[in-house]
Amino acid sequence: MKVDVFTLFPEWFTWFADQRHVRNARDGGLELDFVDLRATTPLKAGQVDDTPYGGGAGMVIRVDVVEAALRERYGGDPLDHEPGRRVIALAAGGRQFDDALATDLAHATDITVLCGRYEGFDERVNEHLATDVVSIGPYVLAGGELAAMVVCDAVIRKLPGALGHADSALEESFSEALGGAPEYPHYTRPLDWHGHRVPDILLSGHHAEIESWRRAQSAERGSARGARG
Repeated sequence: MKVDVFTLFPEWFTWFADQRHVRNARDGGLELDFVDLRATTPLKAGQVDDTPYGGGAGMVIRVDVVEAALRERYGGDPLDHEPGRRVIALAAGGRQFDDALATDLAHATDITVLCGRYEGFDERVNEHLATDVVSIGPYVLAGGELAAMVVCDAVIRKLPGALGHADSALEESFSEALGGAPEYPHYTRPLDWHGHRVPDILLSGHHAEIESWRRAQSAERGSARGARG
């Protein structure tokens, strides 16, 4: 898989790229790069944004700036979407990111992530340059860099070898194995902490009963989450 993140702050991703599971994935063939949107802007003095038509506070990242960056990186016309490439624009109003979308993206061969800033992108980026518009939640961040890390992290940890053990990602919160429900609770030592003991079932050694208990706990958490939602 090849992942390119387009951002105004590529240096912010140094920490992310050094995480163990990311390094594992890169050792296994993942190509991960961070592209500076200012490097190819057609505007003077590294400008990438402009005032919005219709008035209002804030600045908007221009569509021609994003077009120039994509054209320089991949060649050809960015409007003619390259087969197999997912171009993800991060925006608060996009499709809610979830485990199903992370799994879908983990099967892609080429992913481009566009980090917004200020008031976001000119809507023509979302409509014509992106294949997907994605939000990590119903709230607003100062920019798309943190959201890009969330998306990349969720996708990369699904790649073979990223977690070191193939079974680590099987029964996770919202996974298909748990029917989309949150993961069951986990306990470790000490056995008794201020009178709060580890559930006896986990000490029984009856693996089938433990599995049944875990599935029930997961389903209960899913029901509670649905009721709150």
